[in-house]
Amino acid sequence: MKYISFAFFFILTIILGLLLSMQIDKIPPLGKLLDPYHGFWQNAYSEDQQAQDELTISNLKEQVEVVYDEFLIPHIYANNEEDLYKVQGYVTAQHRLWQMDFQTLAAAGRLSEIVGSMALELDRTTRRKGLPFAAEQGISYLEQEDPEIFLYLNAYADGVNEYIDQLAEATLPIEYKILNYKPEPWSPYKSLLLLKYMADMLVGDRDLEYTNLRAMLGKDLFEKLYPLFPEESDPVIESTHLWDFEPIAVEQPEDLQYPSDSILLQALPQPTPGTGSNNWAVSGSKTASGNPILANDPHLSMNLPSLWYAMQLSTPDFSVKGATLPGALGVISGFNENIAWGVTNATRDTRDWYAITFKDSDRSEYLYNDQWVKSIMRVEEIKIKGEPSKMDTVIYTHHGPVVYDQSFGAERKDVNYALKWTAHMPSIEQRTFLMLNKGGDHADYIAALDHYTSPAQNFVFASKSGDIAMKVQGRFPLKWQGQGMFFMDGNDPQMEWAGFVPNEHNAATLNPERGFVSSANQHPVAESYPYFVFDHSYEHYRNRRLNQRLEEMNQITVKDMMGLQFDNYHLLAAEATPLMMTLIASDSVNIRMIDQKYWNELSQWDFYTNPQQSAPTIFHLWWRNLYKSIWGILDEGGVPVVYPNYYQTVQLMSKDAKDSIFDIRATPKRETVVDHLKISYDSMVVQLEKLAKVKGDYTWGTYKNTSVKHLVPAFEAFSYQNIQTGGGAGILNATSERHGASWRMVVEMAEEPIAHGIYPGGQSGNPGSKYYNTFLASWAKGEYVDFRLNKQDSFRNPLFTSTFKSKSN
Repeated sequence: MKYISFAFFFILTIILGLLLSMQIDKIPPLGKLLDPYHGFWQNAYSEDQQAQDELTISNLKEQVEVVYDEFLIPHIYANNEEDLYKVQGYVTAQHRLWQMDFQTLAAAGRLSEIVGSMALELDRTTRRKGLPFAAEQGISYLEQEDPEIFLYLNAYADGVNEYIDQLAEATLPIEYKILNYKPEPWSPYKSLLLLKYMADMLVGDRDLEYTNLRAMLGKDLFEKLYPLFPEESDPVIESTHLWDFEPIAVEQPEDLQYPSDSILLQALPQPTPGTGSNNWAVSGSKTASGNPILANDPHLSMNLPSLWYAMQLSTPDFSVKGATLPGALGVISGFNENIAWGVTNATRDTRDWYAITFKDSDRSEYLYNDQWVKSIMRVEEIKIKGEPSKMDTVIYTHHGPVVYDQSFGAERKDVNYALKWTAHMPSIEQRTFLMLNKGGDHADYIAALDHYTSPAQNFVFASKSGDIAMKVQGRFPLKWQGQGMFFMDGNDPQMEWAGFVPNEHNAATLNPERGFVSSANQHPVAESYPYFVFDHSYEHYRNRRLNQRLEEMNQITVKDMMGLQFDNYHLLAAEATPLMMTLIASDSVNIRMIDQKYWNELSQWDFYTNPQQSAPTIFHLWWRNLYKSIWGILDEGGVPVVYPNYYQTVQLMSKDAKDSIFDIRATPKRETVVDHLKISYDSMVVQLEKLAKVKGDYTWGTYKNTSVKHLVPAFEAFSYQNIQTGGGAGILNATSERHGASWRMVVEMAEEPIAHGIYPGGQSGNPGSKYYNTFLASWAKGEYVDFRLNKQDSFRNPLFTSTFKSKSN
């Protein structure tokens, strides 16, 4: 069997080599890769085959024991926190070193060093956004303001480096061999880079697109198509919540001047719309057991190795278990003996853009408050594999780095835009999670969140004592109404943030009367909240489905909460499909001409999106074509824009099908939404017939083609495609082609917490290991594994145990 595995792995590697030769600048010498003593053959193992009973690590204070369960989940038992995090670093590196290394190289804008010039523009973007700068600021701040966390970050780094130092050529992870490079030492800086990488992944802004749209549409039509609040917002904090604080007043300046012409720039990548995350907690009044139950399922890009690494961390003072981020301390989403917590993206506007006027071409001074201020030049050397380095000068203003200029994203010499972003500011997010890991009650939860700034998150909470809570936490700028929606004048002090919303004024709720708290990336608050709140991408469907079900449910069990995480009901389709069908059927000519086969399937659809159903595909293609048909006119200006969201589109269709916004100006006829419906329906029929011919059917699972891919796109042999699972964007089970529930957790806060978890991957980062994709099939079916806390002596049949001792003993 072992030789069959070797042969299979050999074939995969040859395929991979062919892909690499086409997509990556340099490939390793094949002789080195195929060397039986040092090449890929040495990676064809599972961790239990090479388990070590005893390991040594420098300067441990006391012995540490690590017990692995059947899924390769480590349970680390240490007598002090410094030893705990040192061994956490070592163990995580054992299973995820290449992933940790690769992600921090990406966060530092250094991918060109390993894959060549194909990553150059990505590296330039990363550095111009200021991610390495932000991590450097963070390290300086930690050294001065929080030496304890800095000590623990160094302990973690020491553990990682102990593992790296023990690696031989043969034991290098396979990706290093294929890409022909070696790991470099870990450091606290890299851990902070990882957190900045997450901040960048979860934040977006549409200031550029909104600036263009405002110039294109005018103020009135823009506000009609892009309202700040929808009719049914159903916010994170219940609409009836009363705010018991005196807000800081922020007055809107008079005579504000915005750019009046459209701006042609290269828009930065944005988070994928419709994915996001869910979390909620229900009080004991709504559960069968009388205990609170908490659930969390962050929806992110689904990759291998997985974003998350499951782990239990224990000392005599606490035991915590959940999902960790390889490269960061502690547990990010999890529970201990007393509390549970989880996170979803709060989707708040925490970065703004400022037009900068330089004095002359050397850009050494810029205009602020009608005075010339010295700028700072940061020269970025981007090393490129096999080529000379690229030097890129980034100008820093007091607002932040100048991202767009004549050498990046803009053709005009007079275009310079600086990015102001809360993630550039020093912060100590690591302390938040370590405090949560040890927390005992609601007061501890609030104290922990006071240290959290970026990216903004909705933190859900439940405790053994019966409390449930939600807080929208981040460093939120104090803004006047409308500030930050459009590019602003960097010379005008009125455009500055007025400060930050105090932590105690951030939206929060404790034990609401309705018996539950929830978030699904929707508006955080109702219009009664006294501070200006804005983002371009709030959810309007998952949140309403979630709250509707939580309102209805009683005698709730853990199994019920698992079912809700895997809920495939498509609320957008349930609201849009009858409207679309009614509108098109109102024209007797149209209804006679359309293809009845697909019409009948839609008529009988229950609006669930199970993989074997075909109706979800029909709706998706019809809706996608309709959406493009209606709003494609906005692209005619040739500048970046964003379309009105799905919710607003349905609202406009339902209110007036003959509204002038549906007219196609290029034709003499006055079109209505019915014309768009007919055109898009016909396009959908063509697409479905092509899909059935190519794929054999047009079921939702086939069309969606959910894939969990390796972090390097070219490594298809290490990826999994056509995973048959339901859901989709805007659905509670938000599993689309490449995004979905990256981690599912349900915890009942009983006397001894009852927990279950799962993610689409496995504990090992080694594609040759049976633990590489352990959870994938179960995850796709909505199944979970038992995730309870384990006492050191409670394992009946551990996979193996490793004891860490100090080299200095």
